[in-house]
Amino acid sequence: MTNRAVLNPLIIIGMLFFVFGFVTWLSAVLIPYLQLACELNNFQSYLVAFAFYISYFLMGIPSGWLLKVTGFKNGLSIGLILVAAGSLLFIPAAISRFYPLFLVGLFVQGAGLTVLQTASNPYVAILGPKESAARRISFMGICNGIAGALAPVILGAVILNDADALKNKLSLLNPSQKIEELNALAAKVIIPYLIITGILIVLAIVIRFSALPDVDEEELDEEGESAGHNVKTSILEFPHLLLGVLVLFLYTGVEVIAGNSIIGYGAFQGIPLSVAKFFTSFTLISMLAGYLIGIVCIPRFFSQETALKSSALIGVLFATIAIFSNGLISVVFVALLGLANSLMWPSIWPLAIAGLGRFTKVGSSLLVMAISGAALLPLLYGYVTDHTNPQQAYWIVIPCYIVIGYYAVSGHKIGKNRN
Repeated sequence: MTNRAVLNPLIIIGMLFFVFGFVTWLSAVLIPYLQLACELNNFQSYLVAFAFYISYFLMGIPSGWLLKVTGFKNGLSIGLILVAAGSLLFIPAAISRFYPLFLVGLFVQGAGLTVLQTASNPYVAILGPKESAARRISFMGICNGIAGALAPVILGAVILNDADALKNKLSLLNPSQKIEELNALAAKVIIPYLIITGILIVLAIVIRFSALPDVDEEELDEEGESAGHNVKTSILEFPHLLLGVLVLFLYTGVEVIAGNSIIGYGAFQGIPLSVAKFFTSFTLISMLAGYLIGIVCIPRFFSQETALKSSALIGVLFATIAIFSNGLISVVFVALLGLANSLMWPSIWPLAIAGLGRFTKVGSSLLVMAISGAALLPLLYGYVTDHTNPQQAYWIVIPCYIVIGYYAVSGHKIGKNRN
């Protein structure tokens, strides 16, 4: 395969990863915003993450079926249209200030992103040598991380620019005045989400008429045969993949906890929302630093396995410091969890799909379903926060990092040498 034949598809996929990051990390601002606009407790506000990410679990297998019928390129366009439809639902939700409709919009967005993720991740892993797959995924992570860092800053500047003053003001208003102020706050998302909808529709048209190739399943069969897996008859015969699904479930949960909780955690530590609204971007910036390390160092200086081992160890260390420190120092170490998390997705994905052959698309669907960890673990974090406090709730991430470390050391090897 020529360099141009590899580069052009990766540029298109890079655009899609930018979309993933931008739409996904808007939720970091939506959680405190909707908590205020719809008068929610912590558990209720984290239903934002639940509604968005649970669609990955429910739509993972259907997305694989859809791609078999439509092909990858048409599937990508359909995914973008679904994300646009979910974004459009924010308009009536904002007008009515009806929280369940916001959640429906987030679920539809997540369904569209499930299709996009299922189609795009195999491209990155397969287009090029498998030992440098983590490096290519790190490039995609740069696109994702830049968008993720920009998204909460842009949306936060629009909908949370006077949140502290409004919180103080609401306590002094009578019920009718309070409803009027909250309706005005809810309406602030209308224009941003109209713009997002339009951009997504244009991008869907661009992808539809692009020269993006399909993944060659015959080549995948040959890969599986050369790896000694030609006798496999079921995806369940790949224990390294199944364990990889669990590990990816835990990873996505801790990643979203770090990014989505830090604004509220900053407020808990006494930092005004007008300042704390930028903290998710700091988390994403630390992730970008990790992606750059991966691009430079994998596989030249260390392997994907080593990157995952180090990331898990750093995650345990930084989470522990965040729990036992206070103020800005504690918030900084929550933000630095982005660095710990950065090379986990790029390392877990290629280790999990290695040697799947013709089962690669099914394996990809299962791994995308594992993104639902970002639905359940943040919800658990919100529940623990309501019953303890935001700092003590970070204890739940430590066992997750330990399991990820086990996968890096030996879990990814299970069953690979058996025929």
